[in-house]
Amino acid sequence: MKTDVTIPTPDGDSRAFVFTPDAGAGPWPTAILYMDAPAIRPAMFEMGERLAQAGYYVLLPDVFWRAGPYPPLDIVKARGGDPEQVALFQKLRASTDASRQMADTKVYLDWLSTQPQARADRVGVTGYCMGGGIALRAAGTFPDRIAVAASFHGGNLATDEDNSIHKLAPKMKARILVAGADEDRSFDEAQCERLDAALKDARLDAKVSIWKGMKHGWVPTDMPVHDAAGAERHWTELVALFDEVLKD
Repeated sequence: MKTDVTIPTPDGDSRAFVFTPDAGAGPWPTAILYMDAPAIRPAMFEMGERLAQAGYYVLLPDVFWRAGPYPPLDIVKARGGDPEQVALFQKLRASTDASRQMADTKVYLDWLSTQPQARADRVGVTGYCMGGGIALRAAGTFPDRIAVAASFHGGNLATDEDNSIHKLAPKMKARILVAGADEDRSFDEAQCERLDAALKDARLDAKVSIWKGMKHGWVPTDMPVHDAAGAERHWTELVALFDEVLKD
């Protein structure tokens, strides 16, 4: 079941979507699913529904809500230089940043704690592409609320920037799963090793790897680089991890 919701924030009303299992009345363990850069679209709804059917109350926030209502983004055309799609993509990306994402995440966590169907004392987060970084940053920003965090084909997770996500490792308490893409310049072997070392130094239960044969963006079904076998592996590992941490 998908429900459109509006979540008030200090900056305005945030658009989001809730997915719940078809069977039972809850409360269910809770997860936040952070979208990839191609924005809200049917493929993200498919993912929210699938995670919900595994027994979770799932919140899918629109990270680009500050941009206002927007038409579907054609990421292939945007990357190919189509002026209209490039302009839309730039507008969407400019509407958010790390500080806004974490401010919103705090609001989402507080909102989830008021939902009777959600067991939100310990939350799981998963993210894709851009959302992978958001999920890990959330684990470092809200360590007492995020119990498990996963990132799939996330990029720029361990850079030289002052606010690089790997530098939050000492603050994290969550179980961590990071799966990078084999063909992805935004998360190469050097970043993989740096992130893995940071998480190990923080004595976290973490699994960080690059999946061979996968390209950046392989999980969502509508991406040109979608890999069916790799996506199923992702679902298997993600649900198993969430079940271990979040289900009694």
